[in-house]
Amino acid sequence: MTDHHAPHAPAGLLRVLGLVFGLAVVVGGVIGSGIMRAPGVVALGITTTPLILVAWLLGGGMAMLAAMPVVEAGASVPHAGGPYPIAQRAFGHTAGFLTGWVAWLQYAASSAFIAVVFGEYVHRLGFLAHVSTSLIACALILVVAAINWAGTHVSGASQSVASALKGAAFLVLTIVLFASPRAAGPPPPIHPLAAITSMGALIMAVRVIYQTYAGWDAAIYFSEEVHRPERNVARATFGGIAFVTVLYVLVNAAVLHVLSPAAIAGSALAVGDAAKVSLGAAGDIVITALGLFSLAAIVNLQTMAASRITWRMAHDGVLPPALAKVARGGTPRRSVAVLVAVSLIFAATGSYESIVRIYAPWSITAVLMVCLASIRLRYSEPDLHRPWKMPLFPWIAILASALQASLIAVVIWDDPVSGFWSVVAALAPVVVYWIFGKSWRRAAGTL
Repeated sequence: MTDHHAPHAPAGLLRVLGLVFGLAVVVGGVIGSGIMRAPGVVALGITTTPLILVAWLLGGGMAMLAAMPVVEAGASVPHAGGPYPIAQRAFGHTAGFLTGWVAWLQYAASSAFIAVVFGEYVHRLGFLAHVSTSLIACALILVVAAINWAGTHVSGASQSVASALKGAAFLVLTIVLFASPRAAGPPPPIHPLAAITSMGALIMAVRVIYQTYAGWDAAIYFSEEVHRPERNVARATFGGIAFVTVLYVLVNAAVLHVLSPAAIAGSALAVGDAAKVSLGAAGDIVITALGLFSLAAIVNLQTMAASRITWRMAHDGVLPPALAKVARGGTPRRSVAVLVAVSLIFAATGSYESIVRIYAPWSITAVLMVCLASIRLRYSEPDLHRPWKMPLFPWIAILASALQASLIAVVIWDDPVSGFWSVVAALAPVVVYWIFGKSWRRAAGTL
């Protein structure tokens, strides 16, 4: 086991990141273009301002609930790679490989998708009109790769600065919207249940809210690079979720101050609609520029996080050990190169679209595996050092696991064809591991 009090990990990851970075990756990993689009979907299912704000508050509560077993497991198994080392320790190499694979593939596909949306936002601002969105996307992926290539100090600082700017920008936007005239709209329903349009719309609203909070587990991907992970993983995760929850409630309150729920229902960019009312023609430019910056920052974060997954898997011999090589600056460059290559292929060919349709269950599955692992480790390793222990064990972990499983079921039920291919894409590479895993572990010295 890695000595988490050592100045750096044995294979070269540098322990040079602090609590500020941990908070930055949680906040930066969550806040993206989703908060600009999600309010319109939520308003289709919930039609009164108080209930909409309560729904966003409960979304933060759901993230906080799931974070409890994740933080316990992450602080107890302080290795890089997010859910992979935790699942591997609790359930063995095959389960670890599966968990690491789905987490990594989700990052590769979503980075390509987000980069293409970045290209669309560039066109929306009137720039590079004659350059395809795919080419712009590839350029962004390469720029982000260069930032990560430069070393952990540079990539870590870029995350901290980007998250601070992003959070500040949303707070300023919220103040501007609150300073605008109050919206006029129809009177609210007399009975609270009348605010729910249909069960299907309500389920979609819950799903979208939870997805908009996705990324709150980012701190556990860098446990070997953060100082004192036994306490900073918990501080970063819970502090980041709390900040984002407050920010999301404020953003929605500000939007609903300018526009009524009926006015934003179904809007593809509700925050942008509110900004147009408040700022006029400049509102569209402001929101597009903010979205542009948010998208670039998330691709940067995902590249950094995903490279830690493959690095740790290779370090353990679950992937070819060659991917475990780390540059002097602390970057696992070969792992970065593999991720960038796959993301470039997705972005350039448009194949990310087919992956995006099926990847929704993967990130939820990764969190589910960690929640289950927290239960397993309590019984299989009762003496394992647990710097932070979840309250009400095992009920919190069971409830968090049930929540993740329910979300996976809802996603598959909503689109069973995509759900089928999601399962196929998740399980197919396991066969490759069964064939080559023993030789990889032997080469890594972990057999």
